[in-house]
Amino acid sequence: MTSVRPKLKPEVPKSVTAWETATGRTVWLKADGSWTEDVTQLGVFTGEDAEERLAAAARQEGRVTDPYFMEVTADGQITGRETLRESLRAHFSEGGLDGAMSEQETA
Repeated sequence: MTSVRPKLKPEVPKSVTAWETATGRTVWLKADGSWTEDVTQLGVFTGEDAEERLAAAARQEGRVTDPYFMEVTADGQITGRETLRESLRAHFSEGGLDGAMSEQETA
């Protein structure tokens, strides 16, 4: 099976995102190597450092599922082809699906 995710050039700023295995919530890799649910704390990586971070994330099978790159700006803003999808993931990770349903029910 081939990935539909875009191949990003080495010099393109990127972050690593995944799903937390225990909760199913969206998480982002921070610069210190830990994971966060807060999209504003995501780490920005390029080149070989980015490749090493993704490889290390892939080895954390019990902690995260399906880690991959997403394009970001140099200051960590979500950008590129994945903008809508990643923005939705960030929004729903804040309150989870339950939070989204609660918002819908009160509307």
